[in-house]
Amino acid sequence: MHESFVAAQARPPFWRDERVLRVLSQVLVLAVVFGLLYFFYSNMMRQLRETLGIPISFEFLRQTAGFDIGESLIEYSRADTYGRAFLVGLLNTLQVAVLGIVFATLLGIIIGVMRLSTNFLVGLVAAIYVEAFRNIPLLVLLIFWAQAVFLKLPRMKEAIIWPGPTYISNRGIATPWPVPAEGWPAYRLALVAGLILALVVAYLLREQGKRTGRMPLVTLWFLVTWIGAGVVGWFAVDLTVGTPLTLDRPVLEGFNTQGGRVFSQQFMALLSGLVIYTAAFIAEVVRAGIQSVSKGQREAAYSLGLTPFQTLRLVVFPQALRVIVPPLTSQYLNLTKNSSLAIAIGYPDLFAVAGNTILNQTGRAIEVFILVMAIYLFFSLTTSLFMNIYNRRIRLVER
Repeated sequence: MHESFVAAQARPPFWRDERVLRVLSQVLVLAVVFGLLYFFYSNMMRQLRETLGIPISFEFLRQTAGFDIGESLIEYSRADTYGRAFLVGLLNTLQVAVLGIVFATLLGIIIGVMRLSTNFLVGLVAAIYVEAFRNIPLLVLLIFWAQAVFLKLPRMKEAIIWPGPTYISNRGIATPWPVPAEGWPAYRLALVAGLILALVVAYLLREQGKRTGRMPLVTLWFLVTWIGAGVVGWFAVDLTVGTPLTLDRPVLEGFNTQGGRVFSQQFMALLSGLVIYTAAFIAEVVRAGIQSVSKGQREAAYSLGLTPFQTLRLVVFPQALRVIVPPLTSQYLNLTKNSSLAIAIGYPDLFAVAGNTILNQTGRAIEVFILVMAIYLFFSLTTSLFMNIYNRRIRLVER
């Protein structure tokens, strides 16, 4: 009783308690922010209602769009609604962002490692690449890439034909593409079962690594298990139900191709431009991260008999990730937001479909841009969330 009384006497009053003041200051800041947002929103709504007589409404998304979209990942026609057209643009943006992040990361890592090469020619080529593409405005690069590279490819009748067949022309790249067949529903269940099995294997390996102190290659075994289950499932479904997928091959007919999957020259110009541009920045991030690891770590690895590649993969790169991941997240966000420049080269991304076509036909500027900004914000916050989770995981492993 005496100790609790002394502790209560020693505790400062709440208006001088740092913990209480810290919470109150955060609550005050949030109240001010939400108050300002409410003020601007209510003022905008009042002005629209009283001055222009235009209430905010998203009912236009149910109306018939009445326009075509040149490239779509889902079925779409001009008889569909604005909402479906909006979804087409969203999926097109998501496709560019995901593929761009993957390829830009791979290319950036390669160029970043080349920058540190002891070979003079390799280091010079990487330095020229970084300095050239990092200092060219992205919009200029995209327009140049679309006009000087992809539009200069041969016409469809003189198309470059690769095995498959794959047709490369100024209309884009037409390539064979798998389409679902009668065995696809059963094979999809097999893939889900394989994923569950791979997750179980990864969990068991991780627990084993914690017990023994020697962490196995969890990611590698996860992929091997899932791919192995997919291969076994493919043959099992093929023998019992039917082939899960069939290959739809493009066929040249007149001035175009029929069948397969066509990647338009606008899509290829946008994707390759974003990858080349962003990879230059990622290369510098990777170079800085690798150089942040002390030289003694390399020397210790060499003294143990590790090769330079093993030293980079097992010693240097895992430690460099804590420096690489935070700025790498910013580059991923920039790539996603920079995809809105697709409007300059005619690719129907989210901004081109919603901020241009839908806006011009409906006149609903505020509603359209609210939706566009909300989606880009969602993409950015989701990317940041996963990268921050990965960053925390790396920090815990290092401790």
